[in-house]
Amino acid sequence: MNAATHEPLRALLFDLDDTLWPITPVIERAETLLFDWLSEQVPQVTAHYTIAAMRARRAELMATTPRFRVDLWALRHAALHEAFVACDADTRRIDEAMDIFTTARNEVTLFDDVLECLPRLAGRVILGSLTNGAADLRQIGLNHHFSVSLAAHEIGRAKPDPVVFHAACEALALPPSQVAYVGDDLRLDVEGAQQAGLRGLWMNRHGAAKPASQAHIEPDASLASLHELEQWLHLQSTNS
Repeated sequence: MNAATHEPLRALLFDLDDTLWPITPVIERAETLLFDWLSEQVPQVTAHYTIAAMRARRAELMATTPRFRVDLWALRHAALHEAFVACDADTRRIDEAMDIFTTARNEVTLFDDVLECLPRLAGRVILGSLTNGAADLRQIGLNHHFSVSLAAHEIGRAKPDPVVFHAACEALALPPSQVAYVGDDLRLDVEGAQQAGLRGLWMNRHGAAKPASQAHIEPDASLASLHELEQWLHLQSTNS
């Protein structure tokens, strides 16, 4: 547990990817659907680029261009534009390609506890979301549970930068001391939140051990499900 003193909890901020749904199968499917579309509609691109090659190029662009670490949609668009130009393909079709990917990227399979627990949690405290990713809660169908939904590309910074956590708290009209952040990543979500003055809750759905490099991070709570989050929240209310 974090030893910091906090005021009564009034809001929960959620990470999205790997907290409310598993993200790896979503991205793999979206990239496959995009590649299949490109193979049919713009075959000169897939004749020269594999999914793995495009992924590697995006990693290079992210390493050399800071804004792409914040705006993943722009990163993917830029990599496609580069490939289209290199293959002398019609760049006017890039937006079509991005629509294929974006639609599939928002076709997620929620963890089993999400639809059951979110309404109950929203009945107890204010809920918000804060993500480094590009998920669209409106398309996913969860937006009505959240009073505030922010993404790194809207703020211009990414977790674990305290600026993004403070921006979310400002949107909630609450001080960080009255907000907890729930996420699966110890460094980005837990430590990042704590350094910004929030409580950091580790959503450790699969019982993973802490990496040695992150052994120093002490979550305010370690949780395996949203059911456990409900129990933790009840304890906070009875102890406050």
